[in-house]
Amino acid sequence: MIKMGRRMRQHKIYTVLLLIIAQAVYTQPYKIVDTDQSTYYDNINEIAPQVEGDTFYGQDAQFQGLQPSYTNNNDGTITDNITGLIWTRSIDTNEDGFIDAYDKMTYDEAVASVSSVNVAGYTDWRLPSIKELYSLILFSGIDPPPTMDGDTDELTPFIDTDYFEFEYGDETADERIIDAQYWSSTEYVGTTMNGDETTFGVNFADGRIKGYPSEPVGPPGQEFTMKSFVRYVRGNQEYGVNDFEDNDDGTITDNATGLIWSQNDSELGLNWEEALTWIQQKNTENYLGYNDWRLPNAKELQSLIDYSRAPSITNSAAIDPIFICSVITDQSGQNNYPFYWTGTTHVNTQGGGSAAYVCFGESLGWMEMPPNSGNYQLLDVHGAGAQRSDPKQGDPNDWPNGNGPQGDVIRIYNYVRLVRGGQTSMGSIEENTDYRMNVPFNINVIYPNPFNATTTIEFNLSEPSELSISVIDIAGQEVDKLFQGFRTSGLSQISWNAGFNPSGVYFIKISSEDMSQIRKVMLLK
Repeated sequence: MIKMGRRMRQHKIYTVLLLIIAQAVYTQPYKIVDTDQSTYYDNINEIAPQVEGDTFYGQDAQFQGLQPSYTNNNDGTITDNITGLIWTRSIDTNEDGFIDAYDKMTYDEAVASVSSVNVAGYTDWRLPSIKELYSLILFSGIDPPPTMDGDTDELTPFIDTDYFEFEYGDETADERIIDAQYWSSTEYVGTTMNGDETTFGVNFADGRIKGYPSEPVGPPGQEFTMKSFVRYVRGNQEYGVNDFEDNDDGTITDNATGLIWSQNDSELGLNWEEALTWIQQKNTENYLGYNDWRLPNAKELQSLIDYSRAPSITNSAAIDPIFICSVITDQSGQNNYPFYWTGTTHVNTQGGGSAAYVCFGESLGWMEMPPNSGNYQLLDVHGAGAQRSDPKQGDPNDWPNGNGPQGDVIRIYNYVRLVRGGQTSMGSIEENTDYRMNVPFNINVIYPNPFNATTTIEFNLSEPSELSISVIDIAGQEVDKLFQGFRTSGLSQISWNAGFNPSGVYFIKISSEDMSQIRKVMLLK
């Protein structure tokens, strides 16, 4: 009776701890929606899925986070089931009360229009922050060439068009195909070009964040006023707000997203292939006590940007000072801060030769001033906090005047900041707890669960079998092999001593030739 009481108390303690951890996970207000990238690429082309040790192992397609999930409320609104944000499906100021997604606005018009928006009976709409707006981007899109003419039916935008209305630029109105920018409410604390007031936006046609002029620009009599699309949002006002905690071990946890970051960066520039190789090496070294580091995807990395900071205003990178950020010498010989690689390939109509990066320093470009003069000036053209892309390989000197309409500087050798954890797994790990008849084995129970040192897996074999029993972490990596070989039929037990494994969620996987079963365990130390 005494032993039973002690066991019950211990079980209650474990249950409470598990509930606390579960609540922390599920109440994270800043959940990063996966990029939806599932295709693997080398430096140029699509390739077969990679495994540990392969050259291009560790890229975006390797990992699955919280998959995009939306609900059409059939009232002109779309709910993002992951972020909790509610969006207007389209926008309109017509008499029917809905909005027409194809009416572009100046930034001032976008800000002023919010107070009059009444969709589905809600009047608490707001212009989204850049982090809210970027939550909608999907890197299953294809970047079209800026000067593309003709039919857009074969193109794929960087947003889910099953739920959200979308339109490419109107060529009949002298727009480019890629003129499908959307305003955010996030104003750049610095200025771009030659002192232009700037607001960030997302381009869902070409898959980028850039700063756009929010006031008229150009010489008197020839002013240009930028107009962009608008999509309004409501709900979850904590989305995009970081909650960093210094773990005093070289890592930083963002309690808002659940991601754990390296406090320092790579301290050197690497091309994309080298970046993937460098991370594999760091995992081999058990860097900072962990072996499940990865190259962040574009949306994970953008979550680190502090849009209240910019080199020209705060003399710092656009990141919370809790992080260490390398100082580089930029293309003009001035101190600046790096672009950082993501594991996300930025696919265009020529293939997967570029990868997305995020600017933690100025988003520089070579602008010909005045046009056709041959006189190029290096300017902050898109603002610290922009997301663009670079070739994965090559010589930056081959791009002396940058690339694209704003002469985006091409670096190729970008920096790396490691990430781990969050609600991201390798491939698709799902717990299978159903008791199934007519199979070689079934996991009966794992006890204790949660546990703080050793747990026992009890399973039943209906017939003699060749088995593999392993422990997999949340990233999908095997951290321990408990058994490999032949087991006789009947009831069996095997123990896992977690040793030096850190606290967290793990999976016990038992496999035979033609089936496997997975059960979740919680290690609490």
